[in-house]
Amino acid sequence: MTIQPYGAAAILINFEQKIQKEINAQVIELNKAILAAQLSGITYTIPTYCSLTIGYDRSAFSYETLCLLIENIKAAAFAKETNSSIPLEDKRLTIPVCYDEAFGLDIAAMAQEKDCTVEEIIQLHTSTEYRVYMLGFLPGFAYMGRLPEALACPRRQSPRVRIPAKSVGLAGYQTGIYPSDAPGGWQIIGQTPVPTFMPNQEDAFLFQAGDQVQFQAISKKDFLIISKDIHSNQFNWSSLYV
Repeated sequence: MTIQPYGAAAILINFEQKIQKEINAQVIELNKAILAAQLSGITYTIPTYCSLTIGYDRSAFSYETLCLLIENIKAAAFAKETNSSIPLEDKRLTIPVCYDEAFGLDIAAMAQEKDCTVEEIIQLHTSTEYRVYMLGFLPGFAYMGRLPEALACPRRQSPRVRIPAKSVGLAGYQTGIYPSDAPGGWQIIGQTPVPTFMPNQEDAFLFQAGDQVQFQAISKKDFLIISKDIHSNQFNWSSLYV
């Protein structure tokens, strides 16, 4: 782990620069330990794949003091002999997705490109459990991986001006859900009726880094039923959690 200044009032903590769940678990565990310490001068934390950015109030402590505090927190958090004790996930969710071509804007073209059927793409996407490595790009946008080799794909050459909220996309070895209408270049293969960013609720984000997610194929009819239940506050949110 290395620590370096990141602008005038932040530090950047780098772990080994690999996209690997064990490394990501260390980032998340350190972030939790720092938040649990409740240091009054910390203004924000941003965990990513293999690094952690921490903003701080320069009137609360100096860069050198903060580095020492972080080192002490890390030593206490990772006090065990090996990092095998660090949990690799927080919660497990099953997210319903409708892969109908009305929602899966790129799924037919992808099947043709990969010389397979739409059903095979759906089967591959739903048979894999994904780790939420980080949130970013948009509020509540969860970068999840790793996609099966057969589903790996480049971003679109021409990004769309607007991708509908709750669209499920693929890019590289990642999958994710657009939390709101936004431009984007991911390959869209379906849509979930479940919102992943709810700014008017106390717990605004459906996902947190470290969560495990599996997708479940549903029909267009079921999509409409769930959408209606969510709109009328009749949806059983606990049904998403394994």
